[in-house]
This record gives sequence, C-alpha cells and structure tokens, in this order.
Amino acid sequence: MKYDKEEQSVLDAYEKGDIHAQHPSSTEINEVKDAAKNTFRKDQRITIRLYEHDLKGIKKKAMEKGIPYQTLVSGVIHQYVEGELVEKQ
Repeated sequence: MKYDKEEQSVLDAYEKGDIHAQHPSSTEINEVKDAAKNTFRKDQRITIRLYEHDLKGIKKKAMEKGIPYQTLVSGVIHQYVEGELVEKQ
C-alpha cells in the first residue's frame, strides 16, 4: 500500500515508538455511534409521480445492482445533492 507523505510520517513515528495509540473515551465512542446512526437514518418520506417506463427502468437498474429500487432512487438523489452527480452540459 502506498502512503502520502503525512501518512508515512505518522506510520514511521508510530513504528519508532515516538507516538502511541490511545483508546477512545466512552464519550468519543458514543459520539461516533450517534453520528453513525444519524448517517443512515432516513426520517422523511416523499411521494412522487413517475412515467411508467421510467419506473420500470429504475427497477431494472436496481435489480441489476441487487438493491431495492427505493434505495437506488434515494442514492441518486443523495449523490446529486452532494454534488457527486452532475448534469451533462
């Protein structure tokens, strides 16, 4: 595995014994657990109307990926909102 300069310097320092790993506190563990729960919690429901052929296409793509079609739709919307999915010019 290749590391960037910062990663390599941390690894080198750890291997030399210059730095030591610490166990996270119970507060830190709880904060990470809460963040993880909130990341995957979907708390809003919407209803949309689609053309029948679009829904069939979505269901086909989802089946090819092995995921529920609602998950596919939600993922595409999320990617668009985060700027990871952009419109063609």
